Amino acid sequence: MTDTVSSIEDVEVKATYLNAHELKLAASLLYQAYHDDPVFLEIFNGNKADYEQRLRAAIREELNAFWQANQPMVGLYLGETMVGVACLNSPDETLSSERFWHWRLKMLLNAGYFSTKQMIQKEQAVFSAVPLKKFHLLSFIAVHPLHQQHGFGHYLMAAVNTVLDEHPDSEGVAVYATSGKFKSFFENVDYQTVAEVNVGDVSGAVMVHYRK
Repeated sequence: MTDTVSSIEDVEVKATYLNAHELKLAASLLYQAYHDDPVFLEIFNGNKADYEQRLRAAIREELNAFWQANQPMVGLYLGETMVGVACLNSPDETLSSERFWHWRLKMLLNAGYFSTKQMIQKEQAVFSAVPLKKFHLLSFIAVHPLHQQHGFGHYLMAAVNTVLDEHPDSEGVAVYATSGKFKSFFENVDYQTVAEVNVGDVSGAVMVHYRK
């Protein structure tokens, strides 16, 4: 996929599938975006000194797992600058909550047993709450902090819809939204709340965009 979405002040905005060389840049962007996310603060013990190290390692291993399993990862570019990332689990269950063994081994080594277990339990809870048989799961979506409030989130969601269009067997896209502003954002792009799921002490909404 290489979609030219629009232009801002004559600078091209485009969405493309990530290649191997872009994973490190995507990991850095996701780290900045999710550093203060309540779910990750809960899972990786945000009050501990090694929180940032374990969060970086977890995001890196997540992206490596997506890449090895051929899952769709989309980068949004403003000119040559990556301003957004979206990572989806495909409906073929290649990246189900069970995860393949080498991902779990690396996560255990880098993030610790308890955090790895919570990551898997979170995925299982979200998967179980979605009232669809075959669907995409939007595991990560982020816009660089310096480029927020400029409409890039909507551009990124247009790219997510393109991924859905490319997979006619998928019934829709699900996402787990953990704050009011994210829930409002997804409501504005046609997502509906189907369940509330708790991760530790954090409550979030499982939301679904149904294929038209």
